Amino acid sequence: MTTPEFPELGFYGLAGQPASSRDLLDEVREGEALGLGTVFISERYNKKEAATLCGAAAAASESITISCGVTNSNTRHPLLTAGFAYTMQSLSGGRFVLGIGRGIPILQQLMGIPEITTAEMEDFAGIMRRLFRGEMVASHDGPAGKFPLLVLDPTLDEHLPMGIGGFGPNSLRLGGRCFDEVILHTFFADETVVRCVETVKSAAEQAGRDPDDVKVWSCLATISDVVPYEKRLKGTVGRLASYLQAYGDLLVRVNRWDPAVLERFNADEVVAKHRWTALDHTGTTDVLEHVGALIPDEWFAASATGSPAECAAAVAHQLDLGCDGVIMHGATPAELVPVVEAYRRSRP
Repeated sequence: MTTPEFPELGFYGLAGQPASSRDLLDEVREGEALGLGTVFISERYNKKEAATLCGAAAAASESITISCGVTNSNTRHPLLTAGFAYTMQSLSGGRFVLGIGRGIPILQQLMGIPEITTAEMEDFAGIMRRLFRGEMVASHDGPAGKFPLLVLDPTLDEHLPMGIGGFGPNSLRLGGRCFDEVILHTFFADETVVRCVETVKSAAEQAGRDPDDVKVWSCLATISDVVPYEKRLKGTVGRLASYLQAYGDLLVRVNRWDPAVLERFNADEVVAKHRWTALDHTGTTDVLEHVGALIPDEWFAASATGSPAECAAAVAHQLDLGCDGVIMHGATPAELVPVVEAYRRSRP
């Protein structure tokens, strides 16, 4: 198995709302050929079911790491998730990372699923670790649930790489304590990125771990001006607006942005009409241009835009802020070619 040229760079497969799930196959092949280190597979409850897509990515590739980034630990029985991870490790030759996150509270409420707690995610991680050591998890009664007996493979004894989507301080500290990777959220301001990295690394050190053993990924919206205008709008305005719709209070609080801006955003008539649909999916060009005028330029500054060279510099800047890797989010590998070429010429 060859080593990727850029292990510190990744991309999200099927970013946004894909026309077809099969698009992932070409994206993975192109990302691998470009030398990118990791393809991240996010999950939406439509044609982006994570286990299926991860399997397809493994079958279409030879060297790129496949990270489920992320699924929610309470949407599958833990033994099903363990089986998914074990199968992926076998199928990919050990190139898999299992990533979990909290998800969107309002969506979980509508689905009738309890909101995920920090204690539940930590308990779930502990169960996975034990199962991958070949242990029998008997009479378990913890935050992740009650399980009389869980057995994956008694002959198994390996370490399952696990990641967590980090947003607030509790998730970040949890990542530092017992996960291998932490994925930061998109549209984090520089000061926020520095603070998050420090939180993760400090938590790792306090837990007796080597902070360098916990990889922190910046998730940077990377939309260069070679991308068509309409798609640039969806990848910048549409994506940030969708986050503001789903959990704007948290994003504004973490970034220490002005909450009055979010209040005006939510009160806007056009935004209100799209309350139950993600603007990066349903927003037309006219709608997104209107919505973009509601959001300050400084909020969009937490992204990589402009020429490929400017985007490459923004990617490298995330490493300067302390991140160990950068996910170039919102663009396909084909669209990222000029950015990666510029990055190669000026790579730190």
